[in-house]
Amino acid sequence: MLVRLMGMSSLKRTFADPRHGQIAALSCLILLGSIIYAFEMPWWRPITGLSAAIFVQWIAARALGWGFDWRSPTISALSLTLLLRTDGPWLVVLAALIAIGSKALIRVNGRHLFNPTALGIVITVLAFPGAWISPGQWGTAGWIVIAAAGCGLAVTYGARRLEVPLCFLAAWAALCFGRALVIGDPMAIPVHQMSSGALLVFAFFMISDPMTAPWNQRARITWVCVVAAIAFALQTSWIVTAGPLYGLVLAAPLVPLLNALFPAPVARWRPSSPASSQPKGAPTCVPS
Repeated sequence: MLVRLMGMSSLKRTFADPRHGQIAALSCLILLGSIIYAFEMPWWRPITGLSAAIFVQWIAARALGWGFDWRSPTISALSLTLLLRTDGPWLVVLAALIAIGSKALIRVNGRHLFNPTALGIVITVLAFPGAWISPGQWGTAGWIVIAAAGCGLAVTYGARRLEVPLCFLAAWAALCFGRALVIGDPMAIPVHQMSSGALLVFAFFMISDPMTAPWNQRARITWVCVVAAIAFALQTSWIVTAGPLYGLVLAAPLVPLLNALFPAPVARWRPSSPASSQPKGAPTCVPS
């Protein structure tokens, strides 16, 4: 009984930081994609991404006097592995360099401005023809969508940002079904659009990143709707593949403005100490 209680206590401490749950969930999705869905996943892609991201984070930590933390670059590397496809390892290294480097170089009020993974993917895809995004790789199989949503819900709830993915998916659904009604498309089209595993990976693992979203809840909801609107316009009017990633990057400059207009407690990854003066229920995240 004592051993069991010690084990449960250790597990609880491990997952007190929601990044651990996110790493576990992303790793499971990569394994499911490789084994069940036969993603094109050469051995060098995850190894190169992880090695490059962690190395760049270490260099940045040494150069800027930060404490080195392996969790943030690991999440970025796993997200790159899920979403980015390249014809060689050097583009994976470049995407990781852009993703982690942006956290050190593009900062506003002491916080990095862009979602690192989204920025790394978008710049690499725009600059090099040997890199692309493959949103259709998940297909529309119901159980993988449920698996992605379930993992994402658990992770997002741990970070106290559950309204972010739910609001994004609600806004995306409203846009998809609204457009179908206006132009007379059959309802099967928006249903198909909502059944994308890649859409749920974006909603639960990227836009829900508490470090690059507004701190105030109302501001977050406003920002999420803007991201959805930009992404939907890009994807339907300009036929941009993976519009949500571009929408997330384009809407990032709004975050400092919304933080200034709607003050709220600063996000921290690690749970606050009992002596903390933060109000109960405030976001629990520190700069990564």
